Amino acid sequence: MNGAESLVQTLLSGGVNVCFANPGTSEMHFVAALDAHPGMRCVLCLFEGGATGAADGYFRMSGNIAATLLHLAPGLGNGFANLHTARKAGSGMLTIVGDHATHHMAYESPLKGDIPGLSRSIAHWTRASPDATSVAPDGAQAMAAARSHNGQLATLVLPANTAWQEATGPAEPVPPSPLIRPDLARIQAAAHTLQLPGAALMVDGPTLHGDLGVLAAQIVKKTGARLMAPYLAARIRRGAGAVAFERLAYGVDDNAAVLKDVRHMVLAGAQRPTNFFAYPGKPSLPEAPNTAVFDLCSRGMDVGYTLNTLAECLGITTTDPYDCWPQALPALPSGPMDMALIGQAFAHLLPENAIVVDESITLARFFMPPTQQARPHDWLHTTGGAIGFGLPNAVGAALACPQRPVFVLTGDGSAMYTLQALWTMAREQLHVVTIVFANRGYQILRGELANVGVTQVGRNALRMLDVEQPQLDWVKLSEGHGVPADRVTDVDGFVASLRAAMAKPGPHLIEVVCPV
Repeated sequence: MNGAESLVQTLLSGGVNVCFANPGTSEMHFVAALDAHPGMRCVLCLFEGGATGAADGYFRMSGNIAATLLHLAPGLGNGFANLHTARKAGSGMLTIVGDHATHHMAYESPLKGDIPGLSRSIAHWTRASPDATSVAPDGAQAMAAARSHNGQLATLVLPANTAWQEATGPAEPVPPSPLIRPDLARIQAAAHTLQLPGAALMVDGPTLHGDLGVLAAQIVKKTGARLMAPYLAARIRRGAGAVAFERLAYGVDDNAAVLKDVRHMVLAGAQRPTNFFAYPGKPSLPEAPNTAVFDLCSRGMDVGYTLNTLAECLGITTTDPYDCWPQALPALPSGPMDMALIGQAFAHLLPENAIVVDESITLARFFMPPTQQARPHDWLHTTGGAIGFGLPNAVGAALACPQRPVFVLTGDGSAMYTLQALWTMAREQLHVVTIVFANRGYQILRGELANVGVTQVGRNALRMLDVEQPQLDWVKLSEGHGVPADRVTDVDGFVASLRAAMAKPGPHLIEVVCPV
C-alpha cells in the first residue's frame, strides 16, 4: 500500500466519500488510488474554483465535508476565491494539494511554489506530509480540523513521493475538537439583555435553517426582542412555515435604517454586522451610535448548547409560540419583459423543498421579496462576495441533495467566472436549473461609482462595466458545455421555459434578456 492508497482508505473510513477534483501530474498516484476505491465519488471540475465552490455547496446542504484535489500552488491559487467564500460561510472542507516530490523541491522547476504559505492565508489548518507513513495520520488530523468549530478549511499538502512510496496502512478517524461553551453567568446576562428595550438577537449558521431557528424565535417572542439574520446567509430556510427572521440589507443606508432602533445587540453564532465596503463620509458599522454589542458566542462555539441554555433561563418550553411565515404565492404574471414580474413568476412556480443558489446581486431585489412566502425552500448566498460562486455551489448542493431541485440565479458577468461548472452539471446529470440574467454588464459597479462619489463617467469606465461588443450568447455557451438552453425575452417565455426545465431530469439553462 502506498501513501495515496492509505489516504483514500483513511478518508473513506472517516466518512469523506466525495472528492471534487482537478488533478495534474503530481496527483496521478492519488488518482490511481481513487480509481481503486469506487466508494469515493470523484467529480471532475474543469477549473479549480469549480472544485472549491462545489465543496462549499456540498457542506452547506449536507453538513459533511468533501475533499478537493488540486494541482500545486497555481491550482490552489485558482481555487482561492471560492475558498474565501467557503470560509465566510463557515463551511468545512478538506483541500488536498499535490506538490513536487521532496527531493525535486531543491530545484526551481516551473510549477514550484509556496503552497503552505498560500494555504495559511485562507485555511484554518495546514500541513505538508513529510513522508508516506505520515500521509494517513495527517489525513485523519485534516478531517478532524475541517470538522472542528462547526466547520473549517483544512489543507493537506501531499508531495508526489509521499503518494507513491510505501506506507503502513490507513489511520483511525480522529474526533474534532470539542466545542467551547460560554459560562452560565454570561448566558444569564444575555437573557437579561434581551428583555431590555431595543434588544435584538442576531443569529447565523445552522440556526437559520434548522431546529435552533425555532428556539431562537421562541426566545425573542418571550423577551420582546427582534430576531435578526445577516443579509448574506450561507443557508437560510425561507417560505411557508419558516421562521420569520429579519434580514439585514446590502446598502449602507438601508442597513443603518434596519438597525437604527437597536440599542442592545446579542450575537449568538453570528458576527458583528459590518458594511460591505467603506464609503467617503459613511461609517464602517451599520449599528446606531452607542449600541451595546453583547458577543454571547461565536459561530465556532457550541451554539446549540448556548441557545438551549438561554431558553431554559427564560423558562421557554417546546410548546411556546413563535412567528413564522404563512404561504402567500403571487399570481402568475404574463406580458412583456419586466424583472419584477419575472421575480413573481419564479416565486409562483418555485417547487417545495427547492434549493436556490443566489448570485443575482443587483437583481436580488426582484426575487427575495416575492419568494419570502413561497413554498418552503433553502436559499444560499455568496457570503464572501467573491464572484463566481453560484454555478459551482449549485453543483455541490445538487450532489448533497440529489432528490431536491436546485436553481441558480446569476448575472451574465458573474456566471462567466465559473461557467465550466455547466459541464460538470451535464456530466453528472444534476437537476440544476441555471437562470442567467443577461443585463450585459457588471450592473452593481455602476451603482458603486455613484456611491463612492464619482459623477463623471466616460468611455474607459463604461467599457470596464459592460460585457458587450461582443455580446455573450448564453444559449451557445450552455449548449457547448452539454446543457440544453433557452433564451427568453418576455414573461410568458420565462414561465414556459421554467416549467419545461423543472419537468425533465438533468440540467437546463434559461437566458433572460433583461431590459438595461
